[in-house]
Amino acid sequence: MMMSSLTDQELSLTDAARQKMGELFDDIDAGVAGVRVYAASGGCSGVSFGMTFTDAINDNDGVRDYEGYKVVVDDGTLEHIRGVEIDFVDRGDGNATFVFNNLPAAGGGCGTCGSSSSSGGGCS
Repeated sequence: MMMSSLTDQELSLTDAARQKMGELFDDIDAGVAGVRVYAASGGCSGVSFGMTFTDAINDNDGVRDYEGYKVVVDDGTLEHIRGVEIDFVDRGDGNATFVFNNLPAAGGGCGTCGSSSSSGGGCS
């Protein structure tokens, strides 16, 4: 199976998220292939999401190309994240973060989950 291109219906980034990811990629090693979005158990409704830099793109990954970087999602995570919009929110209080909006699986509790680190997600 070859990696496939992700569409807006599967995963999208707001202008703020695209700009912030572009800034992050300006400051990292050229060997980094992209940003991997992943699902982890726990968090809102049993699944939380996070992002980490990745140096590998696998055959079962979906890839979304943006100017200067790629967003990578494996097929298992895509089942949970399909239709999500990633945003970057900076309220100026030092707690700037990426948030995942419109989570189809979030049936209650908090409305957005997100994390900009590889340590997992949480509610924001």
